[in-house]
Amino acid sequence: MGKTRQKQPGTAKVFMSGRSQAVRLPQEFRFASSEVSIRKVGSSLVLSPLYAGWDDYLANAPRIGDDFVEVMARREELPLEQREPFD
Repeated sequence: MGKTRQKQPGTAKVFMSGRSQAVRLPQEFRFASSEVSIRKVGSSLVLSPLYAGWDDYLANAPRIGDDFVEVMARREELPLEQREPFD
């Protein structure tokens, strides 16, 4: 209910392409864009699609689920959790 399920990690091949290192992504992990941004998080590398502009982003970005409004409405009905204040 409202939680996003992430796929299990796959395996990709790393190889040399000229003097650069490249990664061959399995089909289910391929990007719709021709370029990606890359950043390091700890010892991991995170690749994100680069979009040419808003039109490209809106055409290719992930979609909000059909049940979004319903899930958010149910969330408003939940009681607030009582917590101790920070010292």
